[in-house]
Amino acid sequence: MANTNNDINSVFIGNKPFMKYVTAVILKLNKGDVVIKARGKWITRAVDVAEVIKNDFIKDTEVTDVKIGSEEIKINENKKKRLSTIDLILSKKDK
Repeated sequence: MANTNNDINSVFIGNKPFMKYVTAVILKLNKGDVVIKARGKWITRAVDVAEVIKNDFIKDTEVTDVKIGSEEIKINENKKKRLSTIDLILSKKDK
């Protein structure tokens, strides 16, 4: 699968240490907008990452868009489960 610009500036939240995600987003913010993506139980961590960045690290950062949705994932041959998703788009404020 080819990388799109959206994939390059995306950070997918999971079970790594919290500050690794903060660092990854800060580094990518230097190149442009960043999409913080999470699903399921990791949604709260995604929101925390965005808030820590904009309140503690880069004060001129703002959440410019929030996209929510759900995905249907296959658990086994007969079962499917719906999983909530969130995309938080972070941008530096225009000065």
